[in-house]
Amino acid sequence: MPQYFVFHKPFQVLSQFSSEGDKMTLSDFFPHIPKNIYPVGRLDYDSEGLLVLTDDKSLTHQLLDPSFAHPRTYWVQVEGQITNDAILQLQQGVTISIDGKKYQTKKATVEILHHQPNVSERNPPVRFRKNIPTSWISLTLTEGKNRQVRKMTAATGFPTLRLIRYAIGKLTLDDLAPGSFTLIDAGIKELILTK
Repeated sequence: MPQYFVFHKPFQVLSQFSSEGDKMTLSDFFPHIPKNIYPVGRLDYDSEGLLVLTDDKSLTHQLLDPSFAHPRTYWVQVEGQITNDAILQLQQGVTISIDGKKYQTKKATVEILHHQPNVSERNPPVRFRKNIPTSWISLTLTEGKNRQVRKMTAATGFPTLRLIRYAIGKLTLDDLAPGSFTLIDAGIKELILTK
């Protein structure tokens, strides 16, 4: 029977089990995990949020193959008071650089979050600058290029300060504290793969 773990990856943790210098890895949180369990996709070292680990090869294929275009929702704190124009640009797609080539991102679902989402304090915290406000947005993509969210918000003039993957399909981070994980059943596939 395949196993499925849902993990809330903290800030400054590598999405891998192998060590790399003195950086924290998944091994710091999963000391006794079976050998054939791997993260599906990745979150950058400086990103946080939902990470699925499994030995289910079919689920891994469906999540990583771009043709399935499954939705992923991110909560993004950006520098500055984001404008409706910037939201429109993000929704319609912006031009970013991928491997030195221009790439037009696909349409996205984007909205301003008028209140900070219910997230724990980051350690270390985002640098506070009294004279520069910040904004939170919810951004749902159906593609996953390298550092795409950060490149997209920067392209509109609002650099990303904090990035949290909140959901994959209908599977969410709700009630899962940073650094904690839960083992769930095969019903996860319906949650993740529902559009």
